[in-house]
Amino acid sequence: MKTRILYFASLRDFLQREEDQYELPENVKTVDGLKRWLSKQDESLKKAFETMPRLRSAVNQEMAENETAVKNGDEVAFFPPVTGG
Repeated sequence: MKTRILYFASLRDFLQREEDQYELPENVKTVDGLKRWLSKQDESLKKAFETMPRLRSAVNQEMAENETAVKNGDEVAFFPPVTGG
């Protein structure tokens, strides 16, 4: 089962795509682990994670932290912090 990775706002613009799908290896168990693994798979993602260190994430449409569990079949979204008024 593949994991769907979604990109929003300026991250989507930077990557020039809205989503990817990956079959995650067994050693990827958290959002932080996913970011490290994705950085090894794609140079543009590596650069994005380095230049946008405040990116937020959600797993299955719920806000997530770096320690949040991730497994194959999940939907993971990455997006910049949002301000509002």
